[in-house]
Amino acid sequence: MIRHLVLFKLNEGVERDDPRVVAGVQAFEELGGQIPELRSWECGWNVSDRPIAYDYAINSSVEDTEALQRYLDHPAHQAGVGQWREFATWVIADYPF
Repeated sequence: MIRHLVLFKLNEGVERDDPRVVAGVQAFEELGGQIPELRSWECGWNVSDRPIAYDYAINSSVEDTEALQRYLDHPAHQAGVGQWREFATWVIADYPF
């Protein structure tokens, strides 16, 4: 199994209630039921206000690196990423567990 973690930071001046952000969150919330490669799917807003904290996170798992690539290439994933590209940056970690 591969754990896929993504941490998002909203761009300067972008707030959670921005309509683009609301739509992006909805797109990610729906991914868990749209992509068969996903074995687990969690996403949500960070509750920490520490200066180094990111704003939003995805925690998911897939069977192997091939399934990870199919997930990354899936049109629903690509559409969600396209939305988030407009208002956020992110970091990822993919590791076996």
